[in-house]
Amino acid sequence: MLIARDYVNSVCENDISAIDKKQRNPKIARQILKSYARNISTLAKKTNIMADITLSGDITLSMDTYDNYIAALEKLFVIQDIDAWCPAIRSKTALRSAPKRCFIDPSTAVAAMGVSMEALETQLKTFGFIFEQMCIRDLKAYTADFNSHISYYRDRYGLEADLVLHLEDGKYALIECKLGGMEIDFGAKHLLEISQLIKKYNKTERQVPLREPTLLMILTGGKMAYTRPDGVKVIPLGCLKD
Repeated sequence: MLIARDYVNSVCENDISAIDKKQRNPKIARQILKSYARNISTLAKKTNIMADITLSGDITLSMDTYDNYIAALEKLFVIQDIDAWCPAIRSKTALRSAPKRCFIDPSTAVAAMGVSMEALETQLKTFGFIFEQMCIRDLKAYTADFNSHISYYRDRYGLEADLVLHLEDGKYALIECKLGGMEIDFGAKHLLEISQLIKKYNKTERQVPLREPTLLMILTGGKMAYTRPDGVKVIPLGCLKD
C-alpha cells in the first residue's frame, strides 16, 4: 500500500495542479478523494459527497469548485464513474440513473481512505465495494480489445446487477460481484430476475424486442469456477483472464 499512498500524495500535492497548470488546494483534493473512496461503488449524490467533505468545517466548497476538482481527477485517470443501463423493462421512474462512483485503481481508493488492507478485511461491506472495483478493473483490462464498456443496473425495487458488460457487437453480460457464501445465491437470484424481466418484455413488445443477455455471471473471491444448476456461471476473479 506504500506505493498507493505515495501516488495519492503525488496526485494531491502536484498532479492535480500540474494537469492543466491551475493551482489547486492539496487539502481539498485529499478530502475529495477520501469522501469519494468512502462512497465507492455507490450512487451517492454529489451534494452528499460535498456535505461529507465539508462536515468538519475546515473546508468550504462550492459546487463549481467541486466540479473543477472532479474534472481534474478524471483527466488524471484517478476516478471514472460508470453509467446506468436503463432498458425498457421498467418505467423510467423506477430505474436508477445516477452514476456509480468508481476509481480506476481500487488501491488508490484504499489509500485515500487511510486504512490498511488488513483493517479493510474486517469491514466486509466496504471490502465488498472494493472487490467490485477490482472486478471492474479486470473486466476492462481483459475486454479492451472488444471495445467494451461497463454499466450497472438498479431499480427502486432493489433489483440490481452490479455490472453490465457490453461488447461492440451488442452482446452483453449481467454480472454480480460477490465475495462468496450466501451472497452468491442472492446474486444469482437478481441476475435471473432481470433476465426474466427481459423475456417478459419481449413477449409483449415483439416488434422491438430487447436482446437477451449472453451470459449471467457472478465474480467471486473464491477459487473454484463452476456453473450452477440455474445456468449462472460462478467465476473466481483470479480465473477471469482464462
